[in-house]
Amino acid sequence: QVQLVESGGGLVQPEGSLRLSCVVSGKIFTITTMGWYRRSPGKQRELVASISRSGNAAYADSVKGRFTISRDNNKKSVYLQMSSLKPEDTAVYVCNVYDSIGRTYWGQGTEVTISS
Repeated sequence: QVQLVESGGGLVQPEGSLRLSCVVSGKIFTITTMGWYRRSPGKQRELVASISRSGNAAYADSVKGRFTISRDNNKKSVYLQMSSLKPEDTAVYVCNVYDSIGRTYWGQGTEVTISS
């Protein structure tokens, strides 16, 4: 059974930083795209950032220049370095991956709260 486990969330003051991690375990075909979504009350789920197996990254306009996504294929892990955090970044951040046969998997999420 494939599991995705996120970590690194927490309470941070505005302009602070956090680094989220997501580790994939279990039998899975080659992981292709890895990404981070976020969801918050009253808002649609948003794709924050994604990264291809070769390292090509894409970001939502709202986080460009502040967030950096990276991955370690050997560790089946994806990371999200978040800087200059704003209250509107408050959300549950959820890890998502696709495998080479098109299946997708989701983590349970890690909560990020930006507040003074």
